[in-house]
Amino acid sequence: MKIKTKHLPYEQVMSLPRVPHRRPRRPWWLFRTVIRIGSIPDLFATRFTFTCHRMELAGKGPWLILMNHSSFIDLKIASRILYPKPFFIVCTSDGFVGKDWLMRRIGCIPTQKFVSDLTLIRDMLHAVKKEKTGVLMYPEAGYTLDGTATPLPRKLGVLLKKLDVPVVSIITEGAFARDPLYNCLQLRKVKVSARVECLLTQEEIREKTVQELDDCLDRVFTFDNFAWQAQNKVAVNEPFRADGLHRILYRCPKCGAEGSMEGKGIHLTCHACGKQYELTPYGQLHATEGETEFPHIPDWFSWQREQVRCQILAGEYALDTDVDIGLIVDHKALYMVGSGRLTHTPDGFTLTGCDGKLHYTQSSASAYELNVDYFWYEKGDMISIGDRNCLYYCFPKDPSVSVTKARLAAEVLYQMAKAPKS
Repeated sequence: MKIKTKHLPYEQVMSLPRVPHRRPRRPWWLFRTVIRIGSIPDLFATRFTFTCHRMELAGKGPWLILMNHSSFIDLKIASRILYPKPFFIVCTSDGFVGKDWLMRRIGCIPTQKFVSDLTLIRDMLHAVKKEKTGVLMYPEAGYTLDGTATPLPRKLGVLLKKLDVPVVSIITEGAFARDPLYNCLQLRKVKVSARVECLLTQEEIREKTVQELDDCLDRVFTFDNFAWQAQNKVAVNEPFRADGLHRILYRCPKCGAEGSMEGKGIHLTCHACGKQYELTPYGQLHATEGETEFPHIPDWFSWQREQVRCQILAGEYALDTDVDIGLIVDHKALYMVGSGRLTHTPDGFTLTGCDGKLHYTQSSASAYELNVDYFWYEKGDMISIGDRNCLYYCFPKDPSVSVTKARLAAEVLYQMAKAPKS
């Protein structure tokens, strides 16, 4: 899948009119049916099944539907479970580029990842109160990178109390193993299932505190797809299963080198020291020679986060790289405006370029998470920063630059910035 792209000067793009706000429109039944029919081949290929729990307590709706975000099949799963019930979909604004008319009739509500958006709350209130229609939301906002839950925004319970409708959760198993983000959009033969549950009734939401609601969501959105795969002996036998694994495992635990890892075929190799690991059919790593430091991939990922934290505390962390720059200011195109330089330090991000015309800064405390993606719309690995006025999509020119490390650093720096001062 690609995104409509135009090449324009930076100043011309910044002068373009922004998208006027439009209230969400009730999804058309025809498009709901088209999505449902279009989902059949993938769901058949994955032998998809689901179970329901406590759904008799949910009533007829509208509901807030919260779903974990594992792969591109997620919306097809939701369509299978919820059809023919109409529902709105909270969708990142880049999904509207080049297809605004279609996305709105499907029922999509545009928002920007990890950017404060009070308009979204008003749109969701309009959906459930005025349109009497449920809303599907991925509270993690982005796809999981290492198969574990992405941190949820704090005080999500406030939103639950404002909406004042039952909350239904959809948690999938197998969707990540079938199509993990790092694996270059290559599909594996894996059975997919989902657990659908009335997580909270309207009465339970009213009775609980915001903290209790947040704790409830944290419990539900705690999972480990690689552990699930190993425990349930779910075999991924494809010969490309380690392709792109270096996107999430960028630092060698033996020699400490960064940017020298390569995932190819069924192996992950460090080209700095020669250490090699095999990714087994059950999602575990085993060194071909010597010690296996981290058989479990999320353990390696967590170790990298701690290494980033140590670098920050030691004053050694910094990202400084040449990038190609794309802007999204409306829903008509991704506007490529030229080259620039992206830096990331404990103070935050700074993006400069376009012959000195572009200078954007973003503090470490501005967002709890960083929007990164691999092979984004087939253009390349990407780091996105920005605000309500403009989103900046940065594509590092150096292939050794890890967007994953930038995301880990952004998470750590946000936590430090928000920590109580002693």
